[in-house]
Amino acid sequence: MIRLADPNDTARISEIVELAYRPYVASIGAVPGPLLDDYPGHVAAKQAWVTGDPVMGVLVLVDEPDHLLLDNIAVDPAAQGTGVGRVLMEFADAEARRRGYRELRLYTHQKMLRNIELYKKLGWQETGRGEQAGLARVFFRKPVD
Repeated sequence: MIRLADPNDTARISEIVELAYRPYVASIGAVPGPLLDDYPGHVAAKQAWVTGDPVMGVLVLVDEPDHLLLDNIAVDPAAQGTGVGRVLMEFADAEARRRGYRELRLYTHQKMLRNIELYKKLGWQETGRGEQAGLARVFFRKPVD
């Protein structure tokens, strides 16, 4: 079950993001963007979704003028490989379709090679690489069926 996050979820969201992204600090030589994000703000703006009881995954979706931005997806490492991430990605597709968007977009760090390969495997198309917010990014898009 996926539901909108509420203020009671904020601490768990931050914990999941910390667990999921902190291991990348050494390999990318910087703090990944999701570790700096404003999760209480995302919850208040109704942009954060969670799944599990207890919560094991989080998804942040941001409306943009011509696409839905998958701003963040994070799964507690204890639940990785169980399908939580795939369910959240499918939800993002369905939510984009429900909102009338023709495409989803996301970005990840250029050194997060596992994520890059996973996104490609899931049908995301790389659209470019460049610096954003001081980080080396890979940008992706996915048409909404």
